[in-house]
Amino acid sequence: MLVEIWSDIACPWCYVGKRRFEQALASFEHQDDVQVIWRSFELDPAAPRERDGDHCARIAAKLGTTLEQARAMSARMTETAAADGLDFRFDIARSGTTFDAHRIVHLAAAHDRQDAMKERLLRAHFTEGELVGDHDTLVRLAGEVGLDEIEAREVLAGDRYAAEVRDDERTAAALGIGAVPTFVVDRALGASGAQPPTQLLGLLRQGWEASAGRPLAAVGETCDADGC
Repeated sequence: MLVEIWSDIACPWCYVGKRRFEQALASFEHQDDVQVIWRSFELDPAAPRERDGDHCARIAAKLGTTLEQARAMSARMTETAAADGLDFRFDIARSGTTFDAHRIVHLAAAHDRQDAMKERLLRAHFTEGELVGDHDTLVRLAGEVGLDEIEAREVLAGDRYAAEVRDDERTAAALGIGAVPTFVVDRALGASGAQPPTQLLGLLRQGWEASAGRPLAAVGETCDADGC
C-alpha cells in the first residue's frame, strides 16, 4: 500500500502530523507492506532565501493580528508540539524558501534516505534555528543523514530535482490539495490535517480494505498559504 504525504518543511502541523502518522503506522497490522513517500508542497513559493524580522512579528503582519495574539498562537503551537515529543523554538526560527530543501528530499529518496532527510530538515528548522534555504546548511544536513555532500552540492548548484518538486505540486493541485499535511492512500482516499494517531490508523485500515477511490476529506489542523 502506498501512502503519499504532501507537506512543507516550514509547516508546524506537518511536523506534528509526521509524528502522529509514525505512531499510527507503528500500530498498523500491515506496516511492513506500507510504502511512504514524502511529496513537496511550498506554502510560499515566492519566499526569499531568508526573511527578516521576528517570527511572531511576521505572523502578526501576515494574519492582521496583534503581536500579543501572534505570540499566544506560537505558544499554543509549541505546547501542542511538545505533547507529541517535539521541541519547537519559534524564538530562533529562521524563515525563507523551502524549494531547495524539497529538492534535497528528492535526492534522499533516490538513496533510500527520504524519511531521515525529511526528519532532519524539520528538526533543523523548528528546533535548531537553521536556515533550510541556505545551500551550505542543506549540504551539511544531507551529509548528516548519510548522503554524499559532493552530490548534494552539485544538485543545489543546478536544477536537478526541480521538475520533481514542481510535479509534486501540480499533482497536489490536481488532487485538490490546498493545505498540508495531506495523507493520500493509493490515490484512492485521504485526509488533510495532523489527525490524532487513532484517526490516521483508521485511514490506513480503510486504505487497506478499500477497493475503489474515495474523495479527499479535509478534517484536521493544516497550514495553507494564508497561515496555520
